Amino acid sequence: MTGRSFLSRQEHFPLVESTNDVVRGWLADGTPEVCLAVADEQSAGRGREGRSWQAPSGAALLASLGFRPTWLPAEQAWRLAAITSLAMAEAAEEVAELKAGTIRLKWPNDLIVEREGRPLKVAGVLGETDGLGSADPRVVVGIGINADWAAADFPAELRTSMTSLRETGGGRPIDRTRLLAAFTHRLETRVEALREGRFDAAGWAGRQATTGRTVTIETPGGRREEAAAIEVDPATGALIVAGSDGSDRSIVSAEIVHVRLVGGV
Repeated sequence: MTGRSFLSRQEHFPLVESTNDVVRGWLADGTPEVCLAVADEQSAGRGREGRSWQAPSGAALLASLGFRPTWLPAEQAWRLAAITSLAMAEAAEEVAELKAGTIRLKWPNDLIVEREGRPLKVAGVLGETDGLGSADPRVVVGIGINADWAAADFPAELRTSMTSLRETGGGRPIDRTRLLAAFTHRLETRVEALREGRFDAAGWAGRQATTGRTVTIETPGGRREEAAAIEVDPATGALIVAGSDGSDRSIVSAEIVHVRLVGGV
């Protein structure tokens, strides 16, 4: 790490529509990387494909990061979301006093915890880009992690598919300030490595919960199919699956609406 400040701008908001929108506006106004917006609550938080992401005020850590990755090939921009996920997984395990590897990644954009063989969503990541391949590329990575959220307060329709760090850690309260500090510390290390051309491919692949499982793939046209997830490709970020005809193929996140683990999220 260098001696300069890692974050060019950091602001906390009690309530915003979307931290991703806040950071996108900062980048459009010329704010340098890496900038960070954090909110206690979002009124219009979103996930992939326009899905909503909402949590009670103070129950989740809601944050978005802004990058200007002129130093990163456009085809590798997905790695910014990948290192954000890895940094948060490690920070969450530390703060919630969890065994290393408890928090896993569900390709392409979720963090999960497995309980009795069932995957439960604990966090979601949303990456949005503008101008990739141009002289002014901009990447916004938003992450929302269920932190100090008691199971009794989970939405009824999500209780069988979600969890929180508080519940995973045995009911211990989660300090979101400490979680944010642990996260940004780890992210700084990973961003500096990525700037130097080093990506933690082994760490990213090793945390994947999708690998070795049967998944249901849904495409934008509404088509669904089941396939065996074989591995992830650290060069492209793709998921490698075996089709019904036995041939392997690569799927990138832009080609799908949802990948669901059979029997879970």
